[in-house]
Amino acid sequence: MTPHLRAAARAGVVSGLRRQLTAARGDDRGAVAVMLLFIGMIAIVAAAGLLGGGAVFAARAHGYDLAQAAARAGAQQIDTGAYRTDGTVRLDAARAAQAAKQFLAAADATGNVQVTAAEITVTATSRQATPMLRMFGIATITVTSTAAATPTLGPPT
Repeated sequence: MTPHLRAAARAGVVSGLRRQLTAARGDDRGAVAVMLLFIGMIAIVAAAGLLGGGAVFAARAHGYDLAQAAARAGAQQIDTGAYRTDGTVRLDAARAAQAAKQFLAAADATGNVQVTAAEITVTATSRQATPMLRMFGIATITVTSTAAATPTLGPPT
């Protein structure tokens, strides 16, 4: 066989192999669309998880704010009789507990209130919605926070 014929035969073999490989590989049209679909789904799930995590942190902050506000509402109920008699600043336990519980009820929360003459401690329990975590089966979370307050007559100096 002459060198030209050998080169032509090799070219024909190489061309035939290319056709076979291309046919075996199949048509790749639409592969990018499928890949983008999966990447988009992963991005949506990741964003929902991040926003849901932010909602959990916000719910915890709200729960703590609720406990603090209820404790402050209770700390405003001083025993006026003791203050007028000898200038002692102490809590009226019954009124302080009632004020804190009323504050919690108005905020649609429950809790425990402990009152001493010098301090009121409120443990507030509330349920917070987590709309972005609903797709993961978590529609609400229960938040429990504790805060304390002491009675004062004015701002600290």
